[in-house]
Amino acid sequence: MSSPLSLSCLLILFITTPTTSFSKSTLDPNQTKALESLNIPTSTDPCSEPSFHNVTFCDSATPFRHLLSLSLSNCSSYLTLTFTALKSLSTLQALHFQNCPIAPVTFPSELIASLKSFVCINSLRKLTGVWLSHLVNLTDLTVSNVPLNASGLLVIIGRMKKLKYITVSYANLSGFLPNFIDSNVTHIDFSGNQFKGSIPTSYTRLDSLEFLSLSYNSLDDEIPTSIGDLISLKNLSLASNYISGAIPDSVSAIPGLVHMDLSSNKLNGSIPKFLSQMKNLKHLNLANNDLHGVLPFNLSFIGSLEVFRVSGNINLCYNHSILSSKLRLGIAPCNKHGMPILPPRGKDLSWDDTGDSDYDDYEEDAAKEHRHRPHKLVLGVSIALSSIGILGIFLLFCIKRCH
Repeated sequence: MSSPLSLSCLLILFITTPTTSFSKSTLDPNQTKALESLNIPTSTDPCSEPSFHNVTFCDSATPFRHLLSLSLSNCSSYLTLTFTALKSLSTLQALHFQNCPIAPVTFPSELIASLKSFVCINSLRKLTGVWLSHLVNLTDLTVSNVPLNASGLLVIIGRMKKLKYITVSYANLSGFLPNFIDSNVTHIDFSGNQFKGSIPTSYTRLDSLEFLSLSYNSLDDEIPTSIGDLISLKNLSLASNYISGAIPDSVSAIPGLVHMDLSSNKLNGSIPKFLSQMKNLKHLNLANNDLHGVLPFNLSFIGSLEVFRVSGNINLCYNHSILSSKLRLGIAPCNKHGMPILPPRGKDLSWDDTGDSDYDDYEEDAAKEHRHRPHKLVLGVSIALSSIGILGIFLLFCIKRCH
């Protein structure tokens, strides 16, 4: 796009019915004026052939076509979104803001009824939960990196009965997670807030849920044992909370799980060996917990993963007859009792993922030190006895000289 629009606003329009190159109709004149008020150039037909930088599709209504989706990004701080302009754009089904530091305004009832998708990323100053709650027909809600003024999440989504895709992340929300989520939801992202308490077991009854991220909150308690009932789940992230207890064996019953991040919690117990039977798993992060015991994975399973992290579990170790220290797992090898082998005195504890330490040498050095310990004791006793004998001879010699 050669106009100044590339530095201020980007217009993206979608269609619900096909258009043809033979259509002679143009955009509704009232919508053209609305775009001009948003500093979007209309010197050419916004419903014209889309280019790489300006994707502009419209419906094929006659005599005038209408906008169905509008995306404003990198807006000027001087941009004003007026009620009159929004009333003209009441055919919109999707309205997206990205990096638009403008003040929200009251939406006309026609636009509220029409909107199905609303996205607000680092945009709309002084956004409130009550303002959002009026968008009751949404199927897609994304609010991210926006400090929301709301008493809780339920205030925002409590009346939205058609939601399938929900992201309210890094919005400075607190309180507890709402117990009720509509069963049709496929995507939940409540990361980067200050939610506390436990994960509602009602979430594990969402048969259509494919994505669940509750990371970077203050959640505690344990992972629900019914987590394995999420048969459609592909992405699970509970990282950076205060979740304790063991990893439920039922996790391995999720057939299509690809991404699982449970890092930086207080999880304890051993790692379920059944995880290695998850054929679709590609990202597994269990770092920085209190997990213990022997790592139950072989080289074949670890090699099938694109990301694998277990460092930061000081009581977790690996069987060095099965796994090489060159994998740089960030944990110690196990001794014959299944406990981590500590490095010999004087050597650094370098078990991070970038270290080059060969943990097999630690066990060998410890064994050598144990074997040579009796010989050192005998040698010490012999030296002591010899010293006593020499001292006695010296005293006897001195006594004879004195007489």
